[in-house]
Amino acid sequence: MVVSGPRLLWSAISSTARLSTVLQILIFLPLTLSTLSTSAFLLLSLLLLIHSFIHGTLVLLWGSPALSLMQVPMHPFLLLVCFNVFSERVHPLLLSAATWWGRLLRWSSPGFIVMEGLSSLLIVQKLGQVGKELVSEGEGYQFGLLVAAAAAYVTSAWWIVVTYPVAATSPLSSTLLGVALTTLTFLTLIGFVLRRTNVIESSGLALFVAYNVWQCGFEQSSVSGPASSYAPLLSNIMPHMQTLINFVSNTLPKPVIVALTYRLVVLHFASQILPTIGADSWEDESGVVDGWEGRPVSQPRTSSYPTTSLNDSVQTSKLAHFLLTYRQAIFVTVYSHLLLLDHPAQVWWRWMNIFITLVIWSIELLVSSDDGDSVTTKWKVD
Repeated sequence: MVVSGPRLLWSAISSTARLSTVLQILIFLPLTLSTLSTSAFLLLSLLLLIHSFIHGTLVLLWGSPALSLMQVPMHPFLLLVCFNVFSERVHPLLLSAATWWGRLLRWSSPGFIVMEGLSSLLIVQKLGQVGKELVSEGEGYQFGLLVAAAAAYVTSAWWIVVTYPVAATSPLSSTLLGVALTTLTFLTLIGFVLRRTNVIESSGLALFVAYNVWQCGFEQSSVSGPASSYAPLLSNIMPHMQTLINFVSNTLPKPVIVALTYRLVVLHFASQILPTIGADSWEDESGVVDGWEGRPVSQPRTSSYPTTSLNDSVQTSKLAHFLLTYRQAIFVTVYSHLLLLDHPAQVWWRWMNIFITLVIWSIELLVSSDDGDSVTTKWKVD
């Protein structure tokens, strides 16, 4: 009991430090975009990314929980650096670095969309697998899952109907919405006929489509445009503080926050699900029970299971651990990308996200093997 007290206190301090880091990133990036300029925002984003890579490397090599507390003052320091840099004539090298970082973020849009769509599809398939396993436990689970799937269908339909007047503002957008709903319906029917999907997976994808349509209805007006001129920071500290207070209370970009939260959540859960793929044949367990190094790598339960699948599973686990170590850098990159895109670009990529995910799902439904030893068989309806 004597040891648990300091450990509990240190855990609370470390958690508070991590929460402070997240809040600082959430506020500082759009604050810089609204009060200074896009170049200042990109420079701060680049500095935060470099700091995140350094922090992640130290965590990977050292792993001390004190790192969470040590990095708290770094973000305000980087913010002050950007404000002071842009309070006078900016060095061309810094402007070039910010410009190239902005181009890289825009060029990465297809990658972000594919990752979000694949992660969403992976999560709904995992939910379908869990639902299938629960159905075998009894009729009570089956009834509850059917009610939940029906509620998801109704919610997605209501969501689309409510969003339609603001999302389908042009003939092209209304046509895309009709094509997306028709494609989802036909793929669901095909999956039911081929017995390679279930109502849980289909209703999850219906919610995914409704969410993206809802995002298309937002107008990116919450973040104000860049400042037309620069002023020294020290002589204008009170206006900047007032801007900060008004920004936090009124102008935090809520659609971007929702999109950021969704993208990070699906990426996180997908990183947790990936290590379980290929692990089903040695035990009926799912996930990594004893941490990332606790995966069994010895002989599989049956000699017919290929050794390469276990090796691939271990490599996937290590990759997911690597991504989780640098999750702060991923957070900064994803958030910067969402803030950088204007509303028309956001709408365009939302529609691309819907159709890319539906195409991947259709390919997975049509080419998935019926072999009983296939890993993907457990993810479908028998």
